[in-house]
Amino acid sequence: MKNLFTLLLLSFLTVSVTAQEDRLTPEGLWELGRVSLDDVSPDGKTVLYGVSYYDVAENGGNRDLYTVPAKGGAAKKVTAFAESEYNAVFRPDGKKIGFLKGGFLWEMNADGSKQKQISDVQMNGFKYSPDGKHILFIQDVKYGEKANEKYDDLPLTEAKIIDDLMYRHWNSWDDMANSNIFIAPYTDGALSGKPTNIMKEPFDSPLNPFGGMEQIAWSADGQQIAYTCKKKKGKEYTVSTNSDIYLYDLPSGKTTNLSGGMKGYDMEPAFSPDGRYVAWNSMEEEGFESDRNRIFVYDFTSKTKTEITKGLDRACNHPHWSKDSKTIYCLTGEKATNQIAAIDMQSKRFRLVTRGTHNYYDVIPSGKRGLIGRKCSMSMPHELYRIDARSGKEKQLTFTNKSILDNIKMGKVEQKMVKTTDGKDMLVWMIYPPNFDPSKKYPTLLYCQGGPQSAVSQFWSYRWNFQLMAANDYIIVAPNRRGLPSFGREWNDQISGDWGGQAMKDYLSAIDDAAKESYVDEDNLGAVGASFGGYSVYWLAGNHEKRFKSFISHCGLFNLESWYGTTEEMFFANKDIGGAYWDPKLKESYLKHSPHRYVQNWDTPMMVIHGEKDFRVPIGEGMQAFQAAQLQGVPSRFLYFPDEGHWVQKPQNGLLWHREFFGWLDEWLKPEGKRP
Repeated sequence: MKNLFTLLLLSFLTVSVTAQEDRLTPEGLWELGRVSLDDVSPDGKTVLYGVSYYDVAENGGNRDLYTVPAKGGAAKKVTAFAESEYNAVFRPDGKKIGFLKGGFLWEMNADGSKQKQISDVQMNGFKYSPDGKHILFIQDVKYGEKANEKYDDLPLTEAKIIDDLMYRHWNSWDDMANSNIFIAPYTDGALSGKPTNIMKEPFDSPLNPFGGMEQIAWSADGQQIAYTCKKKKGKEYTVSTNSDIYLYDLPSGKTTNLSGGMKGYDMEPAFSPDGRYVAWNSMEEEGFESDRNRIFVYDFTSKTKTEITKGLDRACNHPHWSKDSKTIYCLTGEKATNQIAAIDMQSKRFRLVTRGTHNYYDVIPSGKRGLIGRKCSMSMPHELYRIDARSGKEKQLTFTNKSILDNIKMGKVEQKMVKTTDGKDMLVWMIYPPNFDPSKKYPTLLYCQGGPQSAVSQFWSYRWNFQLMAANDYIIVAPNRRGLPSFGREWNDQISGDWGGQAMKDYLSAIDDAAKESYVDEDNLGAVGASFGGYSVYWLAGNHEKRFKSFISHCGLFNLESWYGTTEEMFFANKDIGGAYWDPKLKESYLKHSPHRYVQNWDTPMMVIHGEKDFRVPIGEGMQAFQAAQLQGVPSRFLYFPDEGHWVQKPQNGLLWHREFFGWLDEWLKPEGKRP
């Protein structure tokens, strides 16, 4: 039966893909390999990376490892296990590649041969020391007990006993365990001796929920470990972003807080190769998760720390040192794009290394002048590039999806400047259907971004994919409204405390400007978005004055009072909406900004999408919105995912999401069911 189902599904997918063979389809999206950058060999000659492929019929995916010459050449697949390989790094001597499979440490030769499991210790991540004498790894340590552990005669109870906040986070409940850092002696493919827990505390490093091994670093001599940790619990944890950079000294066993007194996020330590410095990302304001990311450097010689990005009206992220310790490379936003930048340690001069309509993610120095980066755009999924650190000249290294993309026609992406109601210039991306004909009229979608402080940059998404929307003959209007980064701090920060204010006016300015174009069907406009974008859709639904004919809100905030009472990261709520709904000073703010206060004005078809495991924006927000629409007779649909959180990640759920998404829009924005 399983084989028959698989054959039928694959047959259906084949028909779906070939029915419109020159355009991107939801099924086609799931055929693409997803490229991620792992490491560069110590000699700078070889790039190590992973590619994930998904199997819709199996409803899962697998990640394999590849290498490619840093100067360009043929890529080589070096692993092919039935399960995924991850956290792959070159050993410091360059002779071996270490990686995790099933939570265990494996090694292989640099060419992929002689693959061998070298440890039976369970690990969630690891790093070799630069001198090759130790490894550090992270492992969960239990510091509490569950109800069925407290009462061992009740082994089947799934009840939770909760005495403090932060009892759940993003998409999981507190499991009474914390990620701690261990070190163990290592000698040429073997661990020896008992691992040592360098923390022994009920705190996490890396930080939950998204921190990785970039938050932990070895010093160049292998004698120190710098790590990120937020040493707070419960209520104190949920109202604060105050993480710090801790320095553990192997010879003495002592730990020092390098960022003590700095109240915001301090993360991602990076030691200079000469051992003199450690750099890290730092935010200034406690409780503001979208504050400007600065780069601080601690000098072990003078025992002082200095911000080397002082005076810049931009964020700088993910510091990486040049081999000579004279330059820090980082990523920065530049007018709705992500670029690689360089900062000279002596002069503190900042310069952009790359420019262009693209996004760079990840950067690793390679050789004297080379950088390896992962790049994408709205029209291209991620691939790896080599970049000349001085000239910015790029050379594409991987071509993972070339055979597929060569047969797909992408729509034109255009940058447009639109005047806002307060006289500012706002960058709006316009994405047009393939074979766009300006003599025709097209239904048009206003895309509302989440965050709320997350730029509408040149990202490639496997859900909110603008080229996929365009392939379905929609024009997309994607504004960088108030509150989005890469346009200066004033523009970024204006969203806080003003969710239903200027940002919503910016959205209306963008769609009103687009509606003036002869090829935009002003009678068939839709608005779509997720998270804060979903909030925006709900807010516009009560305030759009008949502009739109259809709405889709994914995991949107509907009732700010109930959301404040059920979300988990209270620092975000306290900063962005000002504080608790019971504060008398905020009564008018809640009245103005909460979408549910305008629900009596709803008269436009609405699809609501939500995941049961979304604890950032709990499921009740979507249920309330759908119920309000239904009770008022507004055409509406609720797409509910019991096994998803804030994002839809499983292949079959993803395909269902797109089919319902475009089915709903086509029903209400293409009344004749025909393409323009």
